[in-house]
Amino acid sequence: MVEKIVDTNAYVSVLRELAEEGRVVSMQIAGSSMSPFLCHRRDYIYFTRPEEELKRGDMVFYQRDSGQYVMHRIWKVRPEGYYMVGDAQTQIEGPLRREQIFARIVRVKRKGRILEPGDFWWEFFEHVWIRIIPARRFTAWWYGKISGIFHRKVSGIFHRKESSQKRKNVV
Repeated sequence: MVEKIVDTNAYVSVLRELAEEGRVVSMQIAGSSMSPFLCHRRDYIYFTRPEEELKRGDMVFYQRDSGQYVMHRIWKVRPEGYYMVGDAQTQIEGPLRREQIFARIVRVKRKGRILEPGDFWWEFFEHVWIRIIPARRFTAWWYGKISGIFHRKVSGIFHRKESSQKRKNVV
């Protein structure tokens, strides 16, 4: 497979124009700031211009004053602007002006599966994860340990089954 390197600002600028026309646009995630919900080069976001009022927990696409494009979650809405944070972050960014926000994420493709508002993991990250910013580092560490233990146990079960099958076939 041939991989082509494209200027991110030029690429996202085109996607932004399409989203601002009201189209739903998809893009593969690059970066780790939205982990553990979304993972670098594995997951996809689908976004379009915001039709309703933006609220806490919404995932939005915005452009910083520096020109950099970012997709994070709204932590707080205040009269002076919007405050943002990535799911893997503990540092709040803001205030951002409403005109910097050009799209709301309306669905994601996570681990090959489409998730939308109403799905368990969407709601968990939108309503629970956004409220536990100080505990995120510990929670992410704990999640990594637990999922690692689970993965080893499941792998061990299948490995034992395969080994016993091989022994049966040999005898």
